[in-house]
Amino acid sequence: MGKQILLVSPHMSEEGFEQDFVKEAFDSNWITSLGKNVDEFEKEFALKTESKHAAALITGTAAIHLALKAAGVEKDDIVFCQSLTFSATANPIIYQNATPVFIDSDLKTWNMCPLALEKAFERYPHAKAVIVVHLYGLSTDMDEIVKICKEHNAVLIEDAAESLGSYYKGKHTGTFGDYGVFSFNGNKIITTSGGGMLVSQDKGKIEKVRFWSTQSKDEARHYQHSEIGFNYRMSNILAGIGRGQLKVLDRRVAKKKYIFEFYKKELSNLQGLEFMPENSWNEPNFWLTCIQLNGKIKPIDIMEALEKDNIEARPIWKPMHLQPFFKKYDHIAGTVAESLFENGVCLPSDTKMTDEDLKRICLIIKGLWE
Repeated sequence: MGKQILLVSPHMSEEGFEQDFVKEAFDSNWITSLGKNVDEFEKEFALKTESKHAAALITGTAAIHLALKAAGVEKDDIVFCQSLTFSATANPIIYQNATPVFIDSDLKTWNMCPLALEKAFERYPHAKAVIVVHLYGLSTDMDEIVKICKEHNAVLIEDAAESLGSYYKGKHTGTFGDYGVFSFNGNKIITTSGGGMLVSQDKGKIEKVRFWSTQSKDEARHYQHSEIGFNYRMSNILAGIGRGQLKVLDRRVAKKKYIFEFYKKELSNLQGLEFMPENSWNEPNFWLTCIQLNGKIKPIDIMEALEKDNIEARPIWKPMHLQPFFKKYDHIAGTVAESLFENGVCLPSDTKMTDEDLKRICLIIKGLWE
């Protein structure tokens, strides 16, 4: 068995930027949920993504939750949510006691299908919000989605947890909707070990999110709370890691693209194997390189073959409408998401991999076709 290769793992900067910012936090004794690193990380992140305002939070899930709250989503409101995603996209809808309705994907993007979204609005014309996902760094067809949401007066939330560094028609994903959500979980393209960011053009909404995320403490000498609060603010230590990671984001995107192109060159000629879609208007960050299998070789064959040599690969996300908890909720149109799940594999995409690692992976995969 060869050395372990993970699907994806944290990759700190070679220069030690993160340690410098964390040391600064320790030296100043600002290690809690307030401090210079938090303030600067928000400013630097907003500048990097060309957003107006940003709030640093403990997770991307917390960011979705507070985006829904800021959008006025309440008990029994309908929220349209992309079905092909990780459960963290959908769970906050339940936190707000709202009702999710799951929307199928489009093959050309793997993300929310505009036609399915139109059908959803025909069935639920008063839906309050829409959550789209830029899956695996592939951008949704945002022109169509934005247009539909505006026509129906629905709040648009972009789950860009997997797409930091991706662009749609030259503009950062996560900046088209009313709110954009990013994740810095350990497996993301940059990490703070755990953390998230909510961005918006609306300064007042972001200020309100910061208020809610620090337990909704009113301006009073004593502890007073006129609204429900949450302990969702990012710590100054984690924000320091984020500031350092942000400095190498472009470098990480370049390596992710290199990994995708390496696989594509080596594996494209294998019968029944197709790569994730590429569109002229999309500049993905290639967070994970994903494939579809439509021949004699099945996803489990690849995953088990790699596993035998200590290499991690995983299935495509299982759609939400197939999940035991969410089965009772409505699902609009088609079986695209199901097909992508059943036939998909996420290949190792760790930015610390060498060419030798990539050759080893490809050799094992090609061996299945011999």
